[in-house]
Amino acid sequence: MSRDTSCAWTVRPTPIGPLLLAATAAGLVSVVFHADARVTRRALVRLEAGLGLRPRRSAEDALLARAVRDLDAYFAGELRRFALPLDWSLVSGFTERVLRELAASVPFGSVVGYRELAERVGEPDAARAVGAAMGANPLPVIVPCHRVVAADGGIGGFGGGLETKRSLLALEGVLPAPLF
Repeated sequence: MSRDTSCAWTVRPTPIGPLLLAATAAGLVSVVFHADARVTRRALVRLEAGLGLRPRRSAEDALLARAVRDLDAYFAGELRRFALPLDWSLVSGFTERVLRELAASVPFGSVVGYRELAERVGEPDAARAVGAAMGANPLPVIVPCHRVVAADGGIGGFGGGLETKRSLLALEGVLPAPLF
């Protein structure tokens, strides 16, 4: 990515808590859960280090506005597939291969096991590495790491917290909606 590319960001309230969204000219580059002031500050420092440029707050960036509209539609049950341009600058190698496969092949309302996803990228013994790739996903929700589950029927781990993962899976009809 060119060093002169800008990075815009905003925080959007959602049913799973505030999400920090960041975009470059290439596409959406980061989604961060639980974006209170402290988390946002830390995320912006990581973005600056990872991209080599200073993110600027913007409510007027066209790609961020589109991401906000798409997320609103997703949480309202009106959008099942994100078609936003993505900037993969913050990942590479195995992690990027796994995340691209996940985004391309695990649709709304379905799940995949860690081992099966490892097999799909040609690394059948790399289920644990797939778990690490999910933890390194800079674009959760958009690149749906919440759809990756444990082989024993459990929901596995999740960087946004298990309650967030349960909420996303319930929204997609994979799990029953919480009663309270």
